Amino acid sequence: MGLAEWFGNFCSNIRVQDGGTISTRYKAITRRLNTDFWNTTSDTSHSLYVGSYGRNTAIRGFSDLDMVFELPSILYYQYDKYAGNGQSALLQAIRTSMQKTYSTSSIGGDGQVVVVSFQDGITFEVMPVFTNQVGSYTYPDSNGGGSWKTTNPRPEIEAIRTRNNACNGNLVPLCRMMRSWKSNWDVPIGGLLVDTLAYQFIDGWQYKDKSYIYYDYMCRDFFRFMAEQDKDQEYWKAPGSGQYVYGKGLFQWKATRCYNISLEAIKHESAEPKQEWSAKQKWREIFGTSFPD
Repeated sequence: MGLAEWFGNFCSNIRVQDGGTISTRYKAITRRLNTDFWNTTSDTSHSLYVGSYGRNTAIRGFSDLDMVFELPSILYYQYDKYAGNGQSALLQAIRTSMQKTYSTSSIGGDGQVVVVSFQDGITFEVMPVFTNQVGSYTYPDSNGGGSWKTTNPRPEIEAIRTRNNACNGNLVPLCRMMRSWKSNWDVPIGGLLVDTLAYQFIDGWQYKDKSYIYYDYMCRDFFRFMAEQDKDQEYWKAPGSGQYVYGKGLFQWKATRCYNISLEAIKHESAEPKQEWSAKQKWREIFGTSFPD
């Protein structure tokens, strides 16, 4: 098995496996909310996958699935006029609706979303939203007495999709591989920042039109790109939306460590004779046991 097969199998190993279960639950939630708020039984209208699953960058073993549900605008004015915390009341209305379908599941609130926890460990975080004229969403935040905030996930989803297509489908696998690294090394970085940095990096990467045979170089060069990020930088701008993505800590040190380990892996790959087992152990040190042995 050669280098291309190693990385091809690795990418296959970390793909989300339970898409059918996710889709069934997503449609059930959508149908329930449409029934109660739009008087229709559609299981697709008014809802959207967002977060890493919406950007297609989630990996196997992920736990939180984010979705938005668009509500009729008249409800905004209704809950905005509440004397108390109208945002909390809106979230409670969503929770009450979803309990009709998932009476035995744990359904709670988290300030901005309604959380449905399933016994297999997957959690759906449902954010009720109102669509703005420019395509962004207004959503309730029940913290601190209640307020309305804005988010804009559609341009982020589209930007990732467009650049992935322009880079021979290499952006999404890079985002996924780096999530595996983040998990294996407990890197203090959020998923959207991983995707944002990968999006910035790959546009100027010289081998962006290649395939798995260059993935060792891609990982090496991306680790270097991450390691060279300004340690004093507080935020980056998300693809498409330009919203601020704040750092959670210094990821640069672990990126530097893995850049150096990737150099060792590549040195083993190019040795005469090739030291394939040693190379794979180095990649497994970076990415964990999902990388082929």
